[in-house]
Parts: sequence; structure tokens; C-alpha cells
Amino acid sequence: MTLHIPFSNAYAQLPGHFYAQVLPGKVKQPALIRFNHQLAAELGFDSTQTDAQTLADIFTGNTILDESEPLAMAYSGHQFGQLNPQLGDGRAILLGDLLDTTGQRKDIQLKGAGTTPFSRMGDGRCPLGPALREYILCEAMHALGVPTTRALAVASTGERVVRDRLEPGAVFTRVASSHIRVGTFQYFALRRDAEALTLLADHVLERHYPHIDTSADDKYLQMFKAICQRQAELIALWMNIGFIHGVMNTDNMTASGETIDYGPCAFIDAFHRETVFSSIDRNGRYAYINQPAIAQWNLARLAETLLSLFPGDEKQSVEQATDILQDFAQWHQDAWLDGFNRKLGFASSAENDKERAEALLDLLQQGGIDFTLFFRRLSDLADKEADRSALLALLDYPEVRKTSLLQQNLNDWLDNWQQDLAHRESDLHAAQQRMKAASPALIPRNHNVQAAIRAAEEGDFSVFENLLSALQQPFADIADDHPLSTPPTPQQQVLKTFCGT
Repeated sequence: MTLHIPFSNAYAQLPGHFYAQVLPGKVKQPALIRFNHQLAAELGFDSTQTDAQTLADIFTGNTILDESEPLAMAYSGHQFGQLNPQLGDGRAILLGDLLDTTGQRKDIQLKGAGTTPFSRMGDGRCPLGPALREYILCEAMHALGVPTTRALAVASTGERVVRDRLEPGAVFTRVASSHIRVGTFQYFALRRDAEALTLLADHVLERHYPHIDTSADDKYLQMFKAICQRQAELIALWMNIGFIHGVMNTDNMTASGETIDYGPCAFIDAFHRETVFSSIDRNGRYAYINQPAIAQWNLARLAETLLSLFPGDEKQSVEQATDILQDFAQWHQDAWLDGFNRKLGFASSAENDKERAEALLDLLQQGGIDFTLFFRRLSDLADKEADRSALLALLDYPEVRKTSLLQQNLNDWLDNWQQDLAHRESDLHAAQQRMKAASPALIPRNHNVQAAIRAAEEGDFSVFENLLSALQQPFADIADDHPLSTPPTPQQQVLKTFCGT
């Protein structure tokens, strides 16, 4: 049975210089690895009656559906602080967009679908490893409650891709609220194309911020503020689960407020604020602790593109944008502290909460204590009579810098926290449930993701499937020694992550 996807293609109705019309390059031997039938149903089409080979043909680009209008989007971007005026989709092709079952517009895009006019000497292809990595990471982030792009499909191509070595090729199908980025605005601002910039802003308003009155004189200023608020909240969610994006270029920040592009991203194991995994981030620009400031920097670049659309003269536009950018830090701080307090069981914030949180992070950093396991085991200690042994056992992990002073200071912190929790929260069971709902037991740890990729490259996809299945319920209680929850041994550590381009 063939497949019908109800594309309506709003982005393709924008002027032709917003994109390049291009067909995916055909591949030799498409084979379906995984298809997300539940997500397909949410998007408004039934895929369950379509055979695997037909799905593989469609989602590698070998078959183009009738209502699809394939295109590669144009955009610019600051990459590690350096402006590149001509980027665009060099290995991604948007099959089209549609209205899902809730009436929200969504993009369906192939990654690794071949060259486009924006490929810049690249091959337009994707190795199997990065395709599986993105599938795992974006579905894990969705399960963790983080706004994110989604994984619809991944299929092998039967071809090899040349990177540092020959690798099996794949095509990944990504779903997003849109693929419009800060860099998309930059593309038209750099070309002084005021008409295109206005059309793009109107498209974003209608698509992502329909609550803003489009007749208001300051509608674009309101849109900029809304984008900043969403990004502030998004980065706070990242920080509270120990996520490091790794390549926060302006072409990787969306107007919708979704996490996008899971290239060299990773989750912290042993906690340290300056943690970096990305092999291309040699100076730590996108380290864990720098993410809020980098988001603010990216948004300042967005503000520069929109100044001409803000009400008032140039001076007034700059002042208005500056005020919003200055508010970003407080929005992020409030969202981060609210999330952190939930990890500590508190239903609301109080004076000195920030100092308590930073003091705990100092202790975790001093010992190099596992971030995820610490907070999950802390959720069992809301009652001051609870046994601390499981949490304190984290100090005995091989890589932890355990000292008697660290153990004493940690116990003192726990004493003070339990006392304050009992004073502020009358229902400790509810506090414990808050903690468990904010502190996952399972995250996609680097070494587990890499193990799934290695096995898949040898033809065994069971490790990938088992990991993906487990990550769908990250907040469920599991055994302390569950193999997917424990930190890597020194021999298992993955200290560098890589882009697939």
C-alpha cells in the first residue's frame, strides 16, 4: 500500500529566493531501520499499512510523493562566532510541511539526502552513526519533556560515506515545528532584503506566535521578546538535565524554541561546569556553563536583523531590543531556578535558593560526582530518616575525587536541605514525586549511544532498539545497577563527540 502524507507546503509558497527547489539524490539500496508510526499518526497520516520497503524508498528520497515539494532552505549563520553569509541546507531537503492532528504546522525533512546548491563541496550524505545518534537523542529529549525536533524515520542507503574512514550511509527523517533559524533572518538582513525579511517575520508570527496581534505596531518586537523567552526556558531545561548542545551556532537556534541539530551534543556524566565534548569546540565556547550567555549572544544577532521592523527610530529600536536582551538573563535564571528547585522537592522559590543550588553544584564539581545519578538518588531522601547510603555510594565510583572533607560537606548540605524541605513542604511524598519528575533515572549517556552505533555498524540493531526503548520512560524507577543508568567506567568514557558532516 502506498502512503499519503497531507502536505500543504506553506514554506514553499514564500518567494523562490527563500530556498532552492531540489530533488533528493537516489540511493542504491534503501532499507528501513526504524519508523516512528506513533509520530506519523500525530502528524495526521497512517503508515501502519505501508510496507517497509515503500517507507524506505520514500524516506531516503528515492520515491517522491505527489504532494511533496522538495526544497533546500537558504540561511546564513555565525559559526563559532564567525559570520558565514552563505550556508543553507547542504545535505538536508525539506519534503514539505503539513498541519498535524492538533492544527500545528510541522516540517518533514530528510537529512543526508544528497547535494543541494548549498552543499559547498560537501557530499550531501550522512553516515549511519550520526543518523542513529540524532534519532536516539531527539526522541530521548522529547521523552524528557524538552522542546525538540523529532525522529520520524532512519533508513540505510546501501552506500558508503567517506569521513575519517569509510562508513555506512543513512538518511534520517526529522520533524520540526519549522526549520527557520536565527541564521534564516540573517540571510535576508545581510542582503538588505527588507521585503523578504518582513515576509519571513510574518510567516514566523503566523506559524509560531499566533497569540500576537498582527495589527499591533510592535508585533515584531513582541515576536522577538517571545523568541527570547522561549530560548531562555529551553536553555534552562538543558542545564537542569546536564545537556550540552555542543554547536550553538546561530544557524542551530530555531525561531520556534525547539532544540535542533544533535551533532556533537552530549550529557554530562561527572559534573563540571566547563565540560566540553565537541571535537570542534577547541576553546570551550559552547561549554555547559556558557550556554545561557551564548544563547543571549545569538539572540543579539537576531535583534540586529529585526531592528528595521521595530517601532520608532533606530535609537529607539536599539533601546527596545537591548531591554529585552537584558531581561533574557533573568528569564533564564528564573526558569533554571524553578527547575532546580523541583529537583530539590520545593514547590516554590524562596530567598537563598540560588545559593543552595550553587553550593550543591560546587560539591558535585569538587568530587566529579555523576550529575544524573546524584539527583535521582537524592529524590529518595526527602524524609530526613531515609537511608543515604545509596547516594553516598556515588563517592566510591572510580573517577570521583573523594575526600573526607567532601563527604562531610555533602552530609552537611543534605542535613540543611532536609531540614528546610520539612519546614517548607508539608507533604514530603508530593515533594519526592516532584523530584522524581524532574530528575530522570535514564539519559542517553555517551558510551551507551556509542555502543549502539558500533553494534549497528556491524549489522546488529538490537542495541539501538533496546536503548531507544528504555529511553522512552526516563523517569521510571529502575535498579541502581541498571546497565543503562550507571556512569561509564574509565575504559568506557567517550570524551569527544563529532559532527557527521
